[in-house]
Amino acid sequence: MENKTWLITGVSSGFGHAMTEQLLAQGKTVIGTVRNVAKVQDLMDQYPDTFVSEIIDVTDVSAIHHLVAKLTQNYQIDVLVNNAGYGLFGAAEELSDDEINRIIATDLTGSIQMVRAILPSMRHQGHGRLIQISSYGGQVAFPGNAMYHAAKFGIEGFMEAVAQEVASFNIGVTIVEPGGARTEFRYGSAQVAKAMPAYEGNPAHAFQTMLDPANGLAPGDPKRMASRIIESVAQDPAPLRMVLGSQALENTIATLEKRVADFKTQTDLAASTDFPAGE
Repeated sequence: MENKTWLITGVSSGFGHAMTEQLLAQGKTVIGTVRNVAKVQDLMDQYPDTFVSEIIDVTDVSAIHHLVAKLTQNYQIDVLVNNAGYGLFGAAEELSDDEINRIIATDLTGSIQMVRAILPSMRHQGHGRLIQISSYGGQVAFPGNAMYHAAKFGIEGFMEAVAQEVASFNIGVTIVEPGGARTEFRYGSAQVAKAMPAYEGNPAHAFQTMLDPANGLAPGDPKRMASRIIESVAQDPAPLRMVLGSQALENTIATLEKRVADFKTQTDLAASTDFPAGE
């Protein structure tokens, strides 16, 4: 598979923009979704023949299916990158119903529907690659990030199951788990719930330090991360997960080792709920 045409959601900034720039420079065709085309006018001007911008809000399920149906009539889409998303910070109690519904619709349901919409054409053409931009927050949870984690833990479970469903169709799946990076996700597009006095000094507000650039910038380079994501498409079989960032990998391993150790203490408890042998 030459991976000539990529469909990437959320290309106006962050990983989506960095990947789009690199792919276009390599001669690939990129169909990028945005909510404001002005943010990608430079790419439209520089690559009029290989960059296509499409306006869409990934919370609009019918729009997703309409767009993908239209695109697959004109393009063979080799790679889908689910990148659109944002962070929502605050204690669970501080979040409004609208904030909760919006982040689930964007970070979870939007990605699910993009995958469901593209699968028929990838099955028909006999190949494809699905790349889900998650976070090491899809494995490691921090206070003040409950709904973000809900979305990322959820999408990782979905993608892991889908990977097993579509492998026989020569469709690979990769879940990308970046650590902190110097993108608008942290310093521009992050949304913060209305604070409650009861949580003043609570660990749920520790994110305030992270969001302030004066306290130090994130270690991750979005351009280097974008390059590793692009390179992963040449791997066969597709890597199911990619952790990007040394801190992210260290924290993920520590969390998973602690989780496994806890599970191992529950052997007798788990067995105590089974029917006795022979019954």
